[in-house]
Amino acid sequence: EVINSSDIVILSVKPQFYAEVIAEIKDDVREDQIIITIAPGKTLAWLKEQFGKNVKIVRTMPNTPALVGAGMTAACPNEYMTKEEIAYVLTLLESFGRVEIIPERLMDTVVSVSGSSPAYVYMFIEALADSAVKYGIPRADAYKLVAQTVLGSAKMVLETGEHPGMLKDKVCSPGGTTIAGVAALEEYGLRNALIKATDACYAKCKGIQ
Repeated sequence: EVINSSDIVILSVKPQFYAEVIAEIKDDVREDQIIITIAPGKTLAWLKEQFGKNVKIVRTMPNTPALVGAGMTAACPNEYMTKEEIAYVLTLLESFGRVEIIPERLMDTVVSVSGSSPAYVYMFIEALADSAVKYGIPRADAYKLVAQTVLGSAKMVLETGEHPGMLKDKVCSPGGTTIAGVAALEEYGLRNALIKATDACYAKCKGIQ
């Protein structure tokens, strides 16, 4: 019923249910319909095979900040999509954040650095707030202080166009407090931990782990 009454269909189900759901709807999918998918690991070739026919498909990878209109979505249309159709889908995706069209070979990387990384950011916020609580700031205030700082810092990267390293350098006065904190982060491997997290996520996408 949903398929028959829709021009655009968003397959918003867990990846493990994709084959089952597609099997139920594929006979009703029309050539003029657009299918938008959000499942990591489900390639355009796999999707076409499941539908058993030429279908207009846009493979996407959004993230949870879409819930507050600040999402980051990567999109990859297949060869059956027209420029006009792609543009229309992008307007839909932009309604809850930013969108970038990328080649499909990079989609697993997007899962690693955009789709999954909000969890890492939440961990960073939680840990930094814990440290604030340790030194006497009430927890509710600590979360506000840290979350707004993360939000503002990200906005500076996006809106100034400056390299994150340059923005970091501007905060680090010679012999000051910030560079002391940065040195501690380097000592305890913040960068390496994030890169290793991305490696693990990427490996999972590829079925290595």
